[in-house]
Amino acid sequence: MKRATIERLSDLCKELELAAPKDFVIVDTNEQTLSYQKGRDAAVVFRVSTSQFGIGNREGSYKTPLGLHRIAEKIGDGAPPKTIFSSRENTGVVWTDGMDDENQILTRILRLQGLEPGVNAGPQIDSYDRYIYIHGTNREDLIGTPFSHGCVCMKNEDIITLYNMVEAGTYVYIN
Repeated sequence: MKRATIERLSDLCKELELAAPKDFVIVDTNEQTLSYQKGRDAAVVFRVSTSQFGIGNREGSYKTPLGLHRIAEKIGDGAPPKTIFSSRENTGVVWTDGMDDENQILTRILRLQGLEPGVNAGPQIDSYDRYIYIHGTNREDLIGTPFSHGCVCMKNEDIITLYNMVEAGTYVYIN
């Protein structure tokens, strides 16, 4: 995890008058990685995929928003791997090969809420209102390359691991 990124996260927390995080997630859109830092433990790093349309915060852009977020909701407790979610609801259907190749929301959802007014919080740019998630996908073959419609996609086993490690309220910094 890059020291400059951690320092920027710390500075943002001070600017926004938020408590300094003990645990946090950093999504590196250039490297297509997600790192979870728990206290002084070594960071756990996963390959991810962000938006195929690039970086941005505008509603309807399908771009991945930058900045400081928090995990507002954890959705999918106990669902089998590759369970399909629609509108944040468990459909009861487990995705199998041969189903639709379009990127699906599978397994678990970590719904993000932007914490920076004018960056990822507020009218027409709000990450929560844009339904920006960290979630599993049926397109695991594309993990490591940008292909999503704004969300951060992970392999299904990886999202289960991360989901079990983080709590609602954990900071997520996307850079």
